[in-house]
Amino acid sequence: MNKKEIGSRIKEARVKRNLTQDQLAEKVDRVTTYISDIERGSKLPSLSLFINIVEVLNVSADYILRGEIDAGKQYVYDDIIQSLEGLNPKQRLGVIELIHVYIKNLD
Repeated sequence: MNKKEIGSRIKEARVKRNLTQDQLAEKVDRVTTYISDIERGSKLPSLSLFINIVEVLNVSADYILRGEIDAGKQYVYDDIIQSLEGLNPKQRLGVIELIHVYIKNLD
C-alpha cells in the first residue's frame, strides 16, 4: 500500500464531497492535523478510522486502497444519479444520448 496514493484519494473524495479537513475531522472524531497527515501520506489511518472515513465520504474502500472503483450496479447507478443532479433537463437528455452512443460502440 502506498500511503501517499491512499492519502491523495482520501483528499480527492473529501474535496468531491465539499468537505474541509476540519469538517471531515469532526465527523470522524479526530483532529484536523491528523487528517492532514493522512492526506499527505505521512500516516495511515487505523482500520476503524479508515472505515469511518470511507463511510463519511461515501466512497468505495477499493477505490481508496487500490484506485479501483466498485463496479457493482448500485454504486454505478448512485454515481450516475449524483452526477446528473445539478443538470437541467436538456443537459440530462444530452447525457442520456451520449450514454446510448457510447454503449452502442462498446464492441
